[in-house]
Amino acid sequence: MIQNAIEKAAVLIEALPYLHDFRGQTVVVKFGGSILDDNEGCLRILTDIAFMECVGMRPVVVHGGGKAISAAMETAGIAPNFVDGLRVTDTDTISIVDRVLNTEVNPGLVEMLEGLGYRAQGVRGQSVMRAEQHVVEGKDWGFVGDVTSVDCAPIKELLDQEIVPLITPLAIDDEGQSFNINADAAATAVARELQARKLVFVSDVPGVLRDLNDKSSLISTITLNEVQGLIDDGTIAGGMLPKVAGAASAVASGIRKVHFIDSKMPHSLLLELFTDAGVGTQIVSGAVAKT
Repeated sequence: MIQNAIEKAAVLIEALPYLHDFRGQTVVVKFGGSILDDNEGCLRILTDIAFMECVGMRPVVVHGGGKAISAAMETAGIAPNFVDGLRVTDTDTISIVDRVLNTEVNPGLVEMLEGLGYRAQGVRGQSVMRAEQHVVEGKDWGFVGDVTSVDCAPIKELLDQEIVPLITPLAIDDEGQSFNINADAAATAVARELQARKLVFVSDVPGVLRDLNDKSSLISTITLNEVQGLIDDGTIAGGMLPKVAGAASAVASGIRKVHFIDSKMPHSLLLELFTDAGVGTQIVSGAVAKT
């Protein structure tokens, strides 16, 4: 019994320098996908975020909701269509995306976080993000956009009141048209404009693996000058390719570190931020300390 208490105290002592260093710092956390279908896993991530707020950090959440959107589209008789990993979004689809994210998924997450005893508020992405249509090589995704600017004032106002903002990945253009934004890209834009200390992507993979079939091959740290080589040799490929590319862009823009962690590991967010070893992959500009 006493030994168990001593071990718990040792964990707190290990976390102490990180708690001190991160106090008052903004950290953007992005999650979505399969996590939103797992109430227990979702609650674990939100509990970690609640802990971050409790110890004086300023967490900001950007979340997706792709599976819920696809389900709603199928109910409406619309077949989901993806091109290069992005959802083709016509007039009917953008209406469904808006409804599902802003009136279903987001309020559910806010309610869950408030149920833990912490203040949270949903933020419609359209209220803080501006975008232009996403066009590459003449392909047309419809109302899919790239973020052009983020109004940080409403987000900072919530943080100053010790309220956790939960932001949906939607934006509008100058004419008021809503655009569906890739949630990873939305989180990167928010983190960049907030000058966040860290950006954390929570997904169903542990990070960047040298061997996809061997979780022990996790690469704990990747510097910017190593990214291209890992892409060229195929280590970074598939779904990790746009994520790492976005992370590299975020670090290059001034965010100190970007982390990739596994939602299936209990309290992976806290373990990555507040322990010496960490549990995921971090992207950094160069050889720097873990903090």
